Amino acid sequence: MAKLIRSYDNANAPIVSEESDTLDLIYFNLVSIEAGERHTYTLPAHESLVVVMQGTVDVETEGLRFEGVGRRKDIWSGNADSVYVPLGATATVTARTKTQLAIAGGRTDQRLSAFRVTPEEVDMVDVGSVETHTHRQIFHILGQRQTDQVGRLLVSELYADPGCWSGYPPHKHDTEDGDRETDHEELYHYRFLPDAGFGGQGIYNAGETPQSLMTRSGDTFLLDKGYHPTSTSPGHRGYIFTILVGRHRRGLIQSFDPRHDYLMDAFPGIQAMRDKFR
Repeated sequence: MAKLIRSYDNANAPIVSEESDTLDLIYFNLVSIEAGERHTYTLPAHESLVVVMQGTVDVETEGLRFEGVGRRKDIWSGNADSVYVPLGATATVTARTKTQLAIAGGRTDQRLSAFRVTPEEVDMVDVGSVETHTHRQIFHILGQRQTDQVGRLLVSELYADPGCWSGYPPHKHDTEDGDRETDHEELYHYRFLPDAGFGGQGIYNAGETPQSLMTRSGDTFLLDKGYHPTSTSPGHRGYIFTILVGRHRRGLIQSFDPRHDYLMDAFPGIQAMRDKFR
């Protein structure tokens, strides 16, 4: 069942790994290193993406060297710069400045080639509106552009306006059902601006009592199944680092709660959002 991991100092050790009792497809680590320091890792069962959240690094993998990766001082100041690391490959990340990385992994049996995703290659979709309290922008780092270069891993960053909802209307993706829904695990890692901000994470299955969790900066939510609407407190911008991994295919098809069908045309960009994940 879904699980919320409260913010803690993970000392560069994985927050979610093969030993997770909730997710079996997703890997997630946050790595903080100072200028001149290195972080090396190998994932024998996962493809992965090194996303520079702040700072600048050089990344070496598969005999390739990607230099000067990372152009933003923090997650609030521009698009991500990232490097894809193939299944089983060793990656060495060397910091040029004080740096924080997010390493997103997804199980796969495909061994592909390393590549870089520059800020200019990140695709954005604008969803909702301020007037309806649903405005957010989703920046696809590993999205449609990389379909033929990646196994079943999708990675994005979502920015919600103060007091707005995301993952709304409520949707799920836990059943493989042709062109109506796909089975995808998901992970959210939250941040807020200012950092004292907070949000709400709902989770419910049809016919069961809903849960509501309060989220703060640095918390991580693991989703194996269920509808999962998210809210951001007024006065604070919300950020969600999102990892999705398909159990059977990469493209995501969301199934919206039929009790809220009347909302599907109420917010701009819902169909564009659906299309971008496929």
